[in-house]
Amino acid sequence: MSRLPFELLLALRYLRPKRTFVSVITLISVLGVTLGVAVLIIVISVMTGFDRQLRDKLLGFNAHLRIVARGGNVENYSALAAVVRSNAHVRGVAPFVMGQVLLESHPPAGQSLVAAPWVRGVEPEAEARVSTLLTNVFTGSADLNGRGIIVGRDFAETMQLMVGDRVSIFSPSALKRMKAARDGDKARAVLPDDYEVRGVFDVGYYEYNSAFVLTSLENAQELYDLGDTVHGLIVMLDNPEMAGVVRQELFPALGHDYRIVLWTEENSALLNAIAVEKNVMFYLLFFIMIVAALCILSALITFVVQKTREIGMLKALGATGRQISGIFLAQSAFVGAMGVVAGFGLGLLAVHYRNEFLRFMRDATGWQLFPAEIYGFGELPALVIPQDVAIICGGAFIICLFGGVIPAWQAGRLKPVEALRHE
Repeated sequence: MSRLPFELLLALRYLRPKRTFVSVITLISVLGVTLGVAVLIIVISVMTGFDRQLRDKLLGFNAHLRIVARGGNVENYSALAAVVRSNAHVRGVAPFVMGQVLLESHPPAGQSLVAAPWVRGVEPEAEARVSTLLTNVFTGSADLNGRGIIVGRDFAETMQLMVGDRVSIFSPSALKRMKAARDGDKARAVLPDDYEVRGVFDVGYYEYNSAFVLTSLENAQELYDLGDTVHGLIVMLDNPEMAGVVRQELFPALGHDYRIVLWTEENSALLNAIAVEKNVMFYLLFFIMIVAALCILSALITFVVQKTREIGMLKALGATGRQISGIFLAQSAFVGAMGVVAGFGLGLLAVHYRNEFLRFMRDATGWQLFPAEIYGFGELPALVIPQDVAIICGGAFIICLFGGVIPAWQAGRLKPVEALRHE
């Protein structure tokens, strides 16, 4: 004989497939929970992967901390970098100069094109320790010696630039001299600086690829008449989550003359938008499980009505109201468990083969769901976090369990005499 409590035995017996309306609703409930759990795992994993990949791209460009002077430029930046480098969590420190210029390209055919990109001046050796910029050059080289520049991929396409082309850059100081010459009515020409395109970089993020130009620190200092000063330092840490702690540790050493900006503060709008989208998708998709729970509720209420005489017989034989309620709670638990387990497996399977599915859809329909030129990645990113999966599966099971509370309570309070008289 089975050692299972009779509540569980009856619950399993009632769940056996039968050609009844209740069985159809039960099957729909299991499918609803399965799809709800699977879709939630897929969507949350993809959004988490996208968020992680975007963070990596942002940190590959901006590092973890940015140190700037409160009243102007950073003087004696080598000594300041040595102080910052003494912190145990710091992996690298690099000076930078960054600002906008006017850039004019000279395509072989057509008129000259003018844009106002951001120029970032870097020290190649130090920059390699704090960012991935110089390692993401896919055409040409990362040579910034002399009058050399590296441009972003989308900027190069917009300005029709290729490696070896020459461009003219009007620096802010040159524009000021032009204005002064014009205001003073002096017939003095102010010539731009000529630079050669040495390479094209692609960091996988359109905002950077379309708006930034790299050059040597010396060139940028000359463009902005900075002398031996820089605009600030960027700092790479061993763990980006330690940025806030490191800032507090650096404040006493640097004093109040410097401001330290975290990477989360620089990109707060974008990161917050992604977090909000992820939460909204989570709550919206969770309604699928609520619908499935309502199906369970409907099926069990109908089942209680159909089995009223059997419930009366069980109570007449000595079954308590709690045991009768346990039968229907066990049914909802079994339905929820089957849906959660099936959804868990289907969700992980879909996440694992997501890119194969996208390639199949592209080959079959010619329609690309996530174009690389828009989203900035060649394959759909995904990251399965066990905590998220546990919340999804646990939440779905609890919702399904609650779906059986009302029918179980209704069945448990039936009186034997009234139940046996039920037609």
